Amino acid sequence: MKLGVLTVPLQHLPANEAFAYLSSLGVQAVELGTGGYTNGNHLPLEVYLNDDEKVKEFQKLLDTCHLEVAALSCHGNPVHPDKTVAEGYHQVFVDTCRMAQKLGVETVVTFSGCPGDCPESKRPNWVTCAWPSDYPETLEWQWNEVLIPYWKEAAKIATSCGVKKIAFEMHPGFCVYNPATLLRLRAAVGDIIGANLDPSHLIWQGIDPVAAIRELKGAIYHFHAKDTKIDPYNTAKNGVLDTGSFNSVASRSWAFRTVGYGNDTGYWKDIISNLRMAGYEGAISIEHEDGLMSVREGLEKAVSFLKDILITEDPTAAWWA
Repeated sequence: MKLGVLTVPLQHLPANEAFAYLSSLGVQAVELGTGGYTNGNHLPLEVYLNDDEKVKEFQKLLDTCHLEVAALSCHGNPVHPDKTVAEGYHQVFVDTCRMAQKLGVETVVTFSGCPGDCPESKRPNWVTCAWPSDYPETLEWQWNEVLIPYWKEAAKIATSCGVKKIAFEMHPGFCVYNPATLLRLRAAVGDIIGANLDPSHLIWQGIDPVAAIRELKGAIYHFHAKDTKIDPYNTAKNGVLDTGSFNSVASRSWAFRTVGYGNDTGYWKDIISNLRMAGYEGAISIEHEDGLMSVREGLEKAVSFLKDILITEDPTAAWWA
């Protein structure tokens, strides 16, 4: 495993400064945003896709900072019911795959997306209820008529660019939000589909990240190190379905936190150990979204926390057995 960082929170710094800073902390890999919901300041596609010399300069910068690119991230909704919006996200995905080919990166991180409830819809419709019957009917239309056909074609595009892994962040609000939905799309499209396993989105749904890791063995293609703190008092009053502002941490049922501030060291050691047992050897990519800390403090605390619990060497034979 390698210590990584999604560089988007450092978008206020130019790439050379951001990379030098991360390298000084002991970070080994970076996850770079390329557009969509994700800021692409450190790797603007419109610049690098059309200039191979700049790509060489970028790779030299990474080498100088002793960093490798773990993944490119283009979170978006390419099946959005507004065709113009969908096409924009689709093009970012295509261009990200092309950029991955230029950099020799095999993993692209994104969302599955979420359609509307019919061809005339204007906005996405995330279905979470089995009754009334309108909901499961909508869900089947979304999957069979939109989601699966789209990703079958998108997978062909990714493959043509040398991308071997499309890592879906299992995120509420989109059709793939838990292990069951991830595996459903993987079964329909193929093994190019896998998970960007981000515990923070699983925890508040009541999913045990260790159980998810075991369920997804062989299908974990990327990992986000981000924590979630459940507020027991606010949850006791209103449950975990919370549409309140992320800026109002004190009033929310749950909030994203820097690793170690939502759950303790033992909890995260279990996650790392189970990733090892599941065969995952990729980047542990820190994603800073802590409303109580600055970017710098959150990243540095996360780096310090993870350095003590990452498993970086291959196990030896059980000499004691």
